[in-house]
Amino acid sequence: MSLEHCAEELREHDPDRFGICLLAPAAARPRLLTLYALNLELARAPLASNEPLIAEMRVQWWVERLEDIGEGKVASHELLAPLAEAWGERAAAFAVLAEGRRRDCAREPHDGPAGVAAYVRATAVPLGQFAAEALDGPQAAMPAIAAQAEGLGLATWLAALPALQGLGLGLWDPSPEAIGRIAATARERLAEARALRRDVPRSVAPVLFGGAGVKPVLDAAPKGIEALAALPQPSEFRRRLALGAFALTHRWWM
Repeated sequence: MSLEHCAEELREHDPDRFGICLLAPAAARPRLLTLYALNLELARAPLASNEPLIAEMRVQWWVERLEDIGEGKVASHELLAPLAEAWGERAAAFAVLAEGRRRDCAREPHDGPAGVAAYVRATAVPLGQFAAEALDGPQAAMPAIAAQAEGLGLATWLAALPALQGLGLGLWDPSPEAIGRIAATARERLAEARALRRDVPRSVAPVLFGGAGVKPVLDAAPKGIEALAALPQPSEFRRRLALGAFALTHRWWM
């Protein structure tokens, strides 16, 4: 997978993060493109089989190949090779992103809002922090980055909930009350990030950009899963409009 292939995968399957890559400095793009392409592959890995053992083996394969990069052993692989070139041995740390996906292998719903928050902290938060690292984000900015990543991650999870419910990865109790509590937690984390915004340099702003769909999702969530299922996907025009407004203002907080 060349950088061009990474870009095409993101353009098709993760357009908001593709837009983030376009806004980042050219020197940082190889790191962001390969990191986000890896995230796509790790999200797919446990869903490639309905057999938990096979799904677990696929996730473990990624864990081991990422750890190999840290030992200087780079597989001749379409994604791992450009990832190692962009990140060097630091890519071994991305094994934590694969570890966070292990619970998906069992196809078991979350037992409540706290379980969803823990899942997002294990997946979306490290991803956000690694993305900030690609832009040389300072350590002082990491609390704001973590809070923003958790808030956006919860919103993204809610947007996907109708599909996740069908895969067995949603909630045991998909009541409006439970879904509303997840949305409330997302708003709290986004508010924490907003309060810490002065700790975040402008150069890191692209990886904190939430895209066009966050507010409609959080507004719909307390009405229940049917309201989330009825939400239209943000149009290409809305995506471009939101991205253009961000490019002018660099206002990432909500």
